[in-house]
Amino acid sequence: MTRGYDAVPDRERDRLRRYLEAVVAVRPAPVHTTVAFNSVYFGYDLGGDGYGGSPLCLDDFPVITFGERAPVLPVGAMVCVATGAEPLYAEIVHKEGAHPEVDALGDVPAWVSGAPAGAEGPGRPGNDAEPRRRELLVPDIHAFGPALSLSSAQLHRLRTRRRWINEDGHVVVDMCYPSSEAARRDDLTAYADHLLTTARKQLLSPFVPVSLAALVGGTLGDDLRAGLLGLLETVRGVLESSAVLSTWGHYAMTRTSLADCRRDTGPLGGDDLKSLAAEVARAATPGRRRYGLAAPVTVYTAIGPRLRRVPGATERLRGVGYAAAVCRANVTLADGVREDSDQGLFENGSRITLDDPFEGGGVWRSHHPGDVEAPGDPLAPAGRGWTSTLPASSEPQPEAELAPVDLPLVDDVSLGACELLRDDAQEAFWRAPLRLAHLIGGWFPLPSRVVQDLHRSHGARPKVRLELHHLVEESDEAEATRDVVAELGHNSSRLTGIAWPRDFFPGLMLELRRRRGDPVIRLATTRLEERVQVGDRETGHCYDSRVLTREDAPGSDRHGDSAVGLGPRQLVMRTVRRCGLLTLDGHALMDRWVLPSAVYGRRPARSQAAALEAAVAELLTERFLEPALGSRDAWGQPHFPARGREPTIPLVGYCPVRRRVTRPWGDTDTEPGAAGLLAAQFVSGHLRRLRPGCLPSDGQRAAFREHCRRLGKADGWELPDGYTFVTEHTRGR
Repeated sequence: MTRGYDAVPDRERDRLRRYLEAVVAVRPAPVHTTVAFNSVYFGYDLGGDGYGGSPLCLDDFPVITFGERAPVLPVGAMVCVATGAEPLYAEIVHKEGAHPEVDALGDVPAWVSGAPAGAEGPGRPGNDAEPRRRELLVPDIHAFGPALSLSSAQLHRLRTRRRWINEDGHVVVDMCYPSSEAARRDDLTAYADHLLTTARKQLLSPFVPVSLAALVGGTLGDDLRAGLLGLLETVRGVLESSAVLSTWGHYAMTRTSLADCRRDTGPLGGDDLKSLAAEVARAATPGRRRYGLAAPVTVYTAIGPRLRRVPGATERLRGVGYAAAVCRANVTLADGVREDSDQGLFENGSRITLDDPFEGGGVWRSHHPGDVEAPGDPLAPAGRGWTSTLPASSEPQPEAELAPVDLPLVDDVSLGACELLRDDAQEAFWRAPLRLAHLIGGWFPLPSRVVQDLHRSHGARPKVRLELHHLVEESDEAEATRDVVAELGHNSSRLTGIAWPRDFFPGLMLELRRRRGDPVIRLATTRLEERVQVGDRETGHCYDSRVLTREDAPGSDRHGDSAVGLGPRQLVMRTVRRCGLLTLDGHALMDRWVLPSAVYGRRPARSQAAALEAAVAELLTERFLEPALGSRDAWGQPHFPARGREPTIPLVGYCPVRRRVTRPWGDTDTEPGAAGLLAAQFVSGHLRRLRPGCLPSDGQRAAFREHCRRLGKADGWELPDGYTFVTEHTRGR
């Protein structure tokens, strides 16, 4: 488990998943990934004692005092809250920003949303080497069992005095970070830093079930950090893979509890959460005006303070109930954005996005009119509130334009593998697609069985006669004989010195035969029934669609493979085809928002990014690319189709649509081997009336929908009653 989720056997994943599902079910607050790690590592008792029976040394816990400065304490930290009397031991199960500029109704000044720690005002990030940020901590004061918990009377007295905890049982402190970089760290990295420094004794205790030092085989800092991050990623992956849990960021809740909340008619139940979602959706919608157009409006709403204004919600927001309410409200808003909007754009013209996941329990941005903004993932925090206050000159961007880069193919090894079709005492027969490297270098690989026979009969570097049989358009068959050299090495064996015909291209399927003991290899292509066009490539021969997508892209030909000198449209097509998620039928799908970085290797100049975005819009409009929705997992890997428990992301896809090459009317050329037949005519797809009582087949219904899609038909793609669809075809006159 120290090597991450993917390295864990399924059986051990299932055991861990069952335990964590039970932990999430019994704990009253949503369980953060770090809290789930604590439960496994330190031993959380499901019977009610919590960490009461664990080997934790309470005296090692850092002490925090309400309203004062505190060291960095991430979610999951175990602390002692100063009370002036009995110590209050707790586990931090939730934290958020508590900026003083956020008002009691949840209205957030634009510059606060997404502002860095230590920011002093609009466009002023501050220059303090150790930035401070006011934060609200939600402690679980019952995490260590009843023996180490204060009585109800003691807690009521502490809440009433508001000296050590506030009236809700929470702690507000000024968190002091050692650097700006430390304040920007994600939750898992921050917690790993905490365990390796402040809570090091706790982490390396010899009394825990299995110490991290024993798991990684030593106490070296790099080994401990790598092992700890691997364990945290394993826990996160298990939580996200559970069918009975739902997650918001790093927080996990049972789906049953969410369903119960939505059925609840009391305060903070389903009706209140729906009302909150509706308020956010219409927060920026201008009132009706008789004359003129309404000016653009942007509203930022913090979920935590807004929940406190719900009538009757005070008691339910005390203690860890606040964390549960905040997570449920965010899940409700996120579900509404996914289901009722187009990438955040609602029917009322407003665009709703999550702008800051930390401040005030989560800040949502409502902007009207939303259709003037570039679409994106509405649930990916963008911090537009803060960036909108920055002077244009202060926004970080490269000083000079970048040159495009050529990323290696991640599926290069598995792409277009050789397929041995026959191997017996008489001959070997195999098939493989032509690759771009073969075309450029004038070589072709040999399978191991052929290599062994060639080596036995003709030595390590024999001369081989290559007989090429290639059916072409101008004549029935073109034959050529070439003398090539077979390099039979230990690491790679191939035919070299091949002069490939001019119309050979990456992805062209080649079939090769060799009789045992014979120095002659016969190489042939296979003719399609009719010529087709795939993208910019027209061919009449069989091909591998995956290789064609990857290696027949702009900038790739027999003279070289480079993105240098390509325009924005070509760069977009090349990058999507070479770097996109490749399907079995040759589709390539890519995360739209990482496209600029994939083209240039890192974030390009603003002008270059704008040119790429304009090119994407043009290619989508002209249907050279297609839009799609996918999802991104916890490790940043995109998936298609989208997975239900993962945030959705916009994709752009290259679809290698195979179209027949049509001949002009009256063309008298005939196909090879068709002498004496009348000239072929191309017939477009069309509707045909059916006899009474007959119905079109499912295949023809699907063909008609594809026909409508290609034509851009907007008023329905279903066959009218009483008709079928005749697909395009060629016939004699």
